[in-house]
Amino acid sequence: MKKSDITTKGLERATHRALYYSMGFIKEDLEKPLIGIVNSQNETMPGHRHLDLIANAVKEGVIAAGGTPIEFPTIGICDGIAQGNYGMHYPLASRELIADSVECMMNGHSYDAMVMVTDCDKITPGMLIAASRLDVPTIIISGGVMATGCMDGEKVGYTDLMEASGLVQRGIKSNEWLDNLEQRALPGCGACNLLGTANSMNFLTEALGMCLPGATAPAMSGRKLALAKRTGMQIMDLYKKGITAKQIITAEAVHNALVVDMAIGGSSNTMLHLAAICNEAGIPFSFDEVEKIAAETPHLVKLKPAGIHYPADFDNAGGVTGLMARLKDYGYLKDNMTVTGKTVFENIANAAVLDDEVIKTKETAYSLTGGLKILYGNLAKEGAVCKKAGVEKSMLKHRGPARVFDQEEPAVKAIYGGEIKPGDVVVIRYEGPKGGPGMREMLTPTSAIIGMGLGESVALITDGRFSGATRGAAIGHVSPEAAEGGLIAFVKDGDMIDIDIEGGVVTLDVPEEEIEKRKIGWEPHKPPVKPGSYLDRYSKLVSSAMAGAVFKR
Repeated sequence: MKKSDITTKGLERATHRALYYSMGFIKEDLEKPLIGIVNSQNETMPGHRHLDLIANAVKEGVIAAGGTPIEFPTIGICDGIAQGNYGMHYPLASRELIADSVECMMNGHSYDAMVMVTDCDKITPGMLIAASRLDVPTIIISGGVMATGCMDGEKVGYTDLMEASGLVQRGIKSNEWLDNLEQRALPGCGACNLLGTANSMNFLTEALGMCLPGATAPAMSGRKLALAKRTGMQIMDLYKKGITAKQIITAEAVHNALVVDMAIGGSSNTMLHLAAICNEAGIPFSFDEVEKIAAETPHLVKLKPAGIHYPADFDNAGGVTGLMARLKDYGYLKDNMTVTGKTVFENIANAAVLDDEVIKTKETAYSLTGGLKILYGNLAKEGAVCKKAGVEKSMLKHRGPARVFDQEEPAVKAIYGGEIKPGDVVVIRYEGPKGGPGMREMLTPTSAIIGMGLGESVALITDGRFSGATRGAAIGHVSPEAAEGGLIAFVKDGDMIDIDIEGGVVTLDVPEEEIEKRKIGWEPHKPPVKPGSYLDRYSKLVSSAMAGAVFKR
């Protein structure tokens, strides 16, 4: 008996069948497994604008393999459009809504399996959380990688845009140049052309074994549509074999995802999302293990903004599949079941790296340790995260006076206003999961620091988070956050802060007696939310960033 028989079989289900018939389904459709097609298509962002094409190809594959596809939507917020304004309170918070909405639709209609058509920063993690929670046969298919832009014969992309405002502000570039760049940097649909969270999570989905090999396939390509059709066919094979999401998302799969994450120097947001996925799947997630994998894994791929290559270059070099083949040869990966019905090692048996400049060897690696770093110290007793891959060597160690801001907006104004000087440590607090609420990305202030020519002399510390587009000495996820009474709440202008990224330490150099005096009468900054709103409820339920910013159980 298939799960959907609950809604389609028996005398007492006449009204249920009639509801399907009213939509054009026929009796034969209801005899087949009902496959939920979760499609986050919308017109708010390039990663989603084209997802109907991919969803249609998935449905063709399901039908060809003997299933009945039934499509339904979920929400998706564009981090880029929400960036630097009040809207950025919502993307991370939306991750839980996405997972909840998929749960509601799948369980409410008793579908037998699902294909999740997704892309972008919080949508793909939300889908993976839902897959772990529901534990039915599931395959993810992403919208694919955006093409690289071109202006004046040079490759350009999202990173160039983010740092362009500072160049105009300083008079180095003109407004006309900026207008031209805006028109050319993002040439079409797909996950933005850098190693942001969107592409990081798409690549890690393949490393987890939750999508068919080919996560780097270009968005607007026949290869992506063919992959979508294969995905629709393959979900029927998983259904017949009874292979569910939690048989794939295992401790071994998470190990592989962390290895790939370190090898590509992925977005620091991956630490939030992998912790959340593990929380849902019942898999222990230890930052000690993260540190161990980071210490052992060489950094082999450096995409924008950390390097000169774009995601399309990575695809041409062999993509995640080729990288994993190399990592397997070096002995870093574990074998595990995947959605192909085969193991990781079977999937990559014939894969190869096609360009050693894009996917380095161990001998030519950018670093013999991974691209992400976990830091501790009195400023981050529960931990903090830094994308080490995007930090200039001169800033791996830094000591400087704090410039403190409660939330992002005054910090950005101060940076563009020339108030931040070389050597400073910008501290932005009350941006954590609870205090923000929603843990806004600090991409605008970090891009301002780079654009104002301070990337090699100014560090930034926050209880907020960063976009994968961020580069520079940026330390985020500081826990406990300011709203929870973490030490970051008691930093004052001029306090000296020591940062040792390689050593994994961030320290506030202020005597303990002085800190205790500052705590007297302290009250947290009041979050800018309406009582009873989703953000208000979110702030009351959400856990620490280092716990994945999940809802407390």
